[in-house]
Amino acid sequence: MTKEEKQEIYDDFYDNVNMQPAEIEDWLETDKSKSVGQDSGDGESIGHKSGRKIIKIKRTNKADLTASNYEHMKKVNSYIARHTAQKPDGAIEDSNWRYSLKNWGHDPLK
Repeated sequence: MTKEEKQEIYDDFYDNVNMQPAEIEDWLETDKSKSVGQDSGDGESIGHKSGRKIIKIKRTNKADLTASNYEHMKKVNSYIARHTAQKPDGAIEDSNWRYSLKNWGHDPLK
């Protein structure tokens, strides 16, 4: 991955992930957070696990980010882009669509 690719991924990640680490932590403790997403095989959803990784990434200095961190950031960017494009009709405040996005660090109401 080139320096330019990393910068683009980093910039997109910080544009997409509009929740702060403490907000994500609080959210991941809620029943609503745990009620959505595809099980990763161990009882925790893929999005829920992603949220925990996002917290760690956001608390890591840019210079200390690993290739694995950048790969996850790229995955987060792709997920948020795909999912926001599928916005349902009607109210979204208490929707599974919003809950899923919040697991990935993006609150569409912000």
